[in-house]
Amino acid sequence: DPQARALPLLFKRWATKKAGGSTDNGKDSKPKYLGLKKSGGEKVIPGNIIVRQRGTRFHPGDFVGMGRDRTIYALIEGTVRFEMNKKTQRKWIHVDPANPPPLHPLFLK
Repeated sequence: DPQARALPLLFKRWATKKAGGSTDNGKDSKPKYLGLKKSGGEKVIPGNIIVRQRGTRFHPGDFVGMGRDRTIYALIEGTVRFEMNKKTQRKWIHVDPANPPPLHPLFLK
């Protein structure tokens, strides 16, 4: 029957491919410039940033402040000093004053 043989030709499916979505490979975040900004023994003035960090890798010690984003900065003029507590493995940052206040006479003996 010629009509029965022609029927499958009417319902022929063609090879199709949907368009692919765009890739996210080209995106990148801007650099954050984290890390140590001053080394041990370096002179600092109030407001100088000593470390920019994510989380508290370094903890603020004497005469040092910590910002909301965990940035550690100097509160006074002086010299940066790093210290590590052997027991807790915690790293502390201090600023030793450039002009330390005079000692009380009781402590001079």
